[in-house]
Amino acid sequence: MSIENQPRSVSQVEQYEKCSWRWYLQRVERVQPRPAAWSFHGTAFHTAAEAWERSSRTLGADEVQEIFHDQYTDMVNEALETEPDTDKWLAAGRYTGGEDIERRYFLGLEQTAAYVAWSEVNQPDIWTTPDGEAGLELSFVVELGGIKVRGFIDQSLSEGENKVRIRDLKTGSTKSKFQLQTYAVATRKQWGVEVEKADWYLAKTGKLSRPVKVAEVSEDEIGQRFADMDASVKRGDFPANPGFDCRFCDVAHACFFAP
Repeated sequence: MSIENQPRSVSQVEQYEKCSWRWYLQRVERVQPRPAAWSFHGTAFHTAAEAWERSSRTLGADEVQEIFHDQYTDMVNEALETEPDTDKWLAAGRYTGGEDIERRYFLGLEQTAAYVAWSEVNQPDIWTTPDGEAGLELSFVVELGGIKVRGFIDQSLSEGENKVRIRDLKTGSTKSKFQLQTYAVATRKQWGVEVEKADWYLAKTGKLSRPVKVAEVSEDEIGQRFADMDASVKRGDFPANPGFDCRFCDVAHACFFAP
């Protein structure tokens, strides 16, 4: 299936809207991205949190940390085989690539243990779909704006009376309201339940964000963004948007627009 006809996702839309040339380089030209420890940090944290919840919260904190350790080190080691020069890795702030790898390993262990402690106290009520599937990393495929859209929802929580709350787990600072809105609309379409609120679990603070009201967002409104992006891709519109964010772009090394 060509990239023009593949299902869309929130990440595709947001990446295209931010810099469609980056979208083109990554998804059409298939440029090898520079590795970033923050990506592996986020993935490993999600894996550990999901395992904890799927165990009905019976694993010990050390066991959940071990899951983070295994996932993180496997991903880092695989990336090092492709790019052994850590000075070429992306890193945030004042850290070098090598320093960021080590820093995020220990930070991830702390955040994983903190999530376990938070979950034990707050006991989030994981929703179960009508088919009996736990609301953890639920996958969906729905049509929005005439476009096939797919995604994975970190956590879906029962709010009683056929209502569900969407929750996204974040290890970084960037939060996407559009993501929560899309997941709310998709949940209504795929499972026929009401979604009025959504939020983020913020691993940086070990707390929840303020609730985001998603009941007012219409399917047409969300679908239009997917339709607009899809139409632009099919027209071959890929204007560059060079600027400050180029320093965090994992394909900037292959971009002649990058400053």
